Amino acid sequence: MSERHPIIAITGSSGAGTTSVTRTFDAIFRRENVKAALIEGDSFHRFDRKEMKLRQAEAEQAGNQHFSHFGSENNLFAELEQLFHSYAESGTGRRRRYLHDTEEAAPYKQEPGTFTPWEDLEADTDLLFYEGLHGAVVTPEVDIARHPDLLIGVVPVINLEWIQKLWRDKKQRGYSTEAVTDTILRRMPDYVNYIVPQFTHTHVNFQRVPVVDTSNPFIARDIPNADESLCVIRFANPKGIDFQYLLNMINNSWMSRANTIVVPGGKMDLAMQLIFTPFIWRMMERRKRALGAL
Repeated sequence: MSERHPIIAITGSSGAGTTSVTRTFDAIFRRENVKAALIEGDSFHRFDRKEMKLRQAEAEQAGNQHFSHFGSENNLFAELEQLFHSYAESGTGRRRRYLHDTEEAAPYKQEPGTFTPWEDLEADTDLLFYEGLHGAVVTPEVDIARHPDLLIGVVPVINLEWIQKLWRDKKQRGYSTEAVTDTILRRMPDYVNYIVPQFTHTHVNFQRVPVVDTSNPFIARDIPNADESLCVIRFANPKGIDFQYLLNMINNSWMSRANTIVVPGGKMDLAMQLIFTPFIWRMMERRKRALGAL
């Protein structure tokens, strides 16, 4: 953790909704004139798309049916921790980009599914913002979770997470239900061992809970919308959180535990704005004081 060079990390599984949370932070950064160094978790995968397919085929031939993007062997955990450490120490580090589709790849004249070359972070950023799968990973070799000043988990209930992944991969990427189902099954051991444990380290968790029937996610025709869900927000350390203010500002919200507030799904963005804007204010004020003391 660092007062001069703070880090915010959003962590969650594929299809969990971390991108929506990122959009909320983008709005806060623009409004508060905060310059962030943006890091996509996909850029710390070990292999590009073509090589990952080859490695997966080799793993399956060798009897490994659980080769996935979630596990340690297919990600650069040490390099991600080094980036967090370097940024916290001096506001520096190296990153690259993963080019998901043709639109992203066009400016770089590369194929989709490839990485851009490693490059230095731009100078004079106010904070580092990470969004991806592994922002709070802890293994015997690395402890990424110890670095962020604000660590946020995005964790829909599992059936909703699967519905969101199925919808995205089928509608946007052209995969079949069977192909997405195979991916979910293949990733399950790494999901249990690398994704789920992260949420014991997060400072705040957002868990979306549908209030419509999602008992068979593999036949769902659409994603439950915001008004068909609740958002459970859990604070690891509720000290300093003005719950009464949040209850007054967010209609139909209530406390389910001493460290947990439940809000209507349609108010999730509002809740994030109310909760995290003061966090950003305090971060920037501490940064200003720390830099002034040099």
